[in-house]
Amino acid sequence: MRQGRTDVRADVRRTPGPCARWADRDADFIREILDLVGDKWSVLIIGTLADGPVRYSDLARDIPGISQRMLTLTLKQLRRSGLVGRTAYAEVPPRVEYALTALGTSLLSTVLELAAWSADRHAEIRDHQRAYDTAAADTD
Repeated sequence: MRQGRTDVRADVRRTPGPCARWADRDADFIREILDLVGDKWSVLIIGTLADGPVRYSDLARDIPGISQRMLTLTLKQLRRSGLVGRTAYAEVPPRVEYALTALGTSLLSTVLELAAWSADRHAEIRDHQRAYDTAAADTD
């Protein structure tokens, strides 16, 4: 009978690398935040808010391919984590704007660097993907 692994995080902490620096109590939270800020829609929303407050409809227009549902859900998660703020104006018609908070602004340079890295290496990455796909197809 095969036994399951126990205390995997303790094993990881003994291994050099980024996980070794995280306490057990922090590991789940760190993954949760990395999932949020590493999500493609979060990256695009944070980048779009770089120049200041933006109305919901302008966010929807400026982020190609995002559905209303994904925009709404992602904004809620970013607000929940304190990265984005929401201001509703009592006007007719109602106006709502979203802006980066100080915490969100502290993440901005990292997000923009990640997006720039991706754009700068687009062709190289596509070449690797094509080569891999071709090799995988030849082995099938």
